[in-house]
This record gives sequence, structure tokens and C-alpha cells, in this order.
Amino acid sequence: MNTAQRQAPLAAATVGDPRWTAVVARDAAADGTFFYSVKTTGVYCRPSCAARLARPENVSFHPNRADAERAGFRPCKRCKPDQPPLAEQHAVTVAGVCRLIESADPVPSLEQLARHAGMSSWHFLRVFKAVAGVTPRAYAAAHRARRLRDQLDQGGTVTDAIYDAGYHSSSRFYAQADAVLGMTPSRYRAGGADTVIRFAIGECSLGAILVAASSRGVCAILLGDDPDALARDLQDRFPRADLIGADADFERIVARVVATVEAPGLGLDLPLDVRGTAFQQRVWQALRDIPAGDTASYAQVAQRIGMPKAARAVAQACAANALAVAIPCHRVVRNDGNLSGYRWGVERKRTLLDREAKR
Repeated sequence: MNTAQRQAPLAAATVGDPRWTAVVARDAAADGTFFYSVKTTGVYCRPSCAARLARPENVSFHPNRADAERAGFRPCKRCKPDQPPLAEQHAVTVAGVCRLIESADPVPSLEQLARHAGMSSWHFLRVFKAVAGVTPRAYAAAHRARRLRDQLDQGGTVTDAIYDAGYHSSSRFYAQADAVLGMTPSRYRAGGADTVIRFAIGECSLGAILVAASSRGVCAILLGDDPDALARDLQDRFPRADLIGADADFERIVARVVATVEAPGLGLDLPLDVRGTAFQQRVWQALRDIPAGDTASYAQVAQRIGMPKAARAVAQACAANALAVAIPCHRVVRNDGNLSGYRWGVERKRTLLDREAKR
């Protein structure tokens, strides 16, 4: 029997093993589930190793590092399988950078943060966005806004709160206060006092519906079975706002929203008051870009916003959406096409998708 004849069964056994598919694809999701060794080089690797693909007849699989090392193989110097997975290393690095951003004043530049992480600026930006879901600049802005909210909740003067939160110019802050807080700082500290929110609760084919709007636009479209629960939800969002029942003009807005629920493919041509983090805003805009009658998976939405590893964060952003139908989170499905959780119930999600499919 010649060499080729001896190697053929070994190659066939490797190719027939489902783990070989992960090695060929360099699937990072398989890292930690097994390791593979290469007889000709004497090393063992992670499935995601970027080294040149070995010939299958020279490959063996191992359930863990210890098994590979007992067989006489040493760690690959490229993928470093004896160290924590790269995703875990990146998570630790980004967590450290986040703590630096939170404690530094002023916020370090991108180049300074990259040096702290031991990466090039370009690579660091990619890693940070993949792990945190936003850029370092957006994370710093969100942290500063959160500090401002905490300071306003603790009392004291608005000016002190602005400077304690890291805003070095009150005039610059007031220019963006509406985007940061959705209202002036004094109104925010008062829990939305003097902020007028018009609302109405009615019925549609999907059950109870609450529509609310601020001076900026529609700020809530809530669906449910219990009208009282919807009202409590709105009150929790604006605990001391001036909630005003619908007048004739507002009833026309409600009618347009209900018409959109009944025929979601038509879209809602009304100004929206959309409030959320920078990441949530990006996700919600991506949802609005999904055509009626189409769906996308959480992973596909993550790809579309340039963050392919943020599928779980995309799902959380969908769950935080308070504008049913207007921001069509019902068009996001699982990777296998099946319907997953929906803030207002899976059956409502199915109904909306069926209506769009029949338009």
C-alpha cells in the first residue's frame, strides 16, 4: 500500500467529521469547544486559527488543550490556544477602556485609548464597536449623559450638575440638551414636570392601543390587553409630566396610527420623538429601512449597522422600542426564520407580518 492509499482513509475520516467544517470556515463560535492538531507542524490550534489550512490527513481533533498536549503537540504561536479566547481578551480590554473613559477628564483621544489597549487606532475602533456596540466617543457621551441624570436626580443646581457630569461649557450643553435629555435639565430633574404629553387609549384589531405625543412628535405607541397597564407604562416614563387626554386634533393622529396598525405596509408619515442610546438609535433606523413584507434576522440587522457580533444587543434594542409599528421591530425574526419574542406578544407580531405579506 503506497502513501496515498494509506492517507486516503485518514483524510476521509477528517473531512467527514463535522468539526472539520468549523476548521475550514475558521468559525470563532467553535473556539473552546474543541482543538485540532497538525501532525506535520507539531502544533495544536483553535478552530478559528488563521494559519494556512492543513491537509485533512494530517489533522486530529482534541476535546481540550490537555488532550492535545498529552499527545505531544505545542500551542500554535498564531492563534495562541493556551490563552483565553480572543473574544474574551477583547471584552476584558474594552471593559478596561470603558473604565478609563468613565474616570478621565477630559475624555482621552482615540489615539490615546488605542495606545492604552495596545492596538492600532483602526483595529481598536473595530474591536471597541464590536464589543460595546458604539464608538468610544458615543460611549463617552452616553456615560456623561448618565452622570448628568444622576446629578440632576440628587438635587443641587443645574449648573453644578452640568459641570460635575463633565460638560465644560454650559452653553454647549444647552445647545444639545434636548437630544441628551429630551427636555431641559430643570424639567428633567422635575421628572418631566411642565412637559406636555398628549395621549389617548383606544381599541384596534390587536387589542388596546395607547398613542402619546410630545411637542416633538409621537413618543409612544403601546399595544396590550389592559388599557390601565398601558397608562401606567406612560406614567412611568414621565412621572410628573402633564398628561393631557386627547382633543379633536389629537384624535386624528390616533386614527392615523390605528390605520397603520391595520395596514402596516403603508407606513406612518408622522414626526416621531425617538429617544434612546446611540446604539439603539442606529438599530431602530435599520429597522425602519426593512421594507414592508420583508424580514431580517437579528444577525442581519447587526451586519447592516456594521457590528456583526452585536446580534444580542440588537435584540435588546428591539425590546426597548416603545413605538410599535412606527419602528417595525416586528420585522426582525430568528436566524431560522421563526418568530421570537416580541414586546407586545408573538401573536401580534405574526398578525402584523401576515398583513404586510398580503398587501
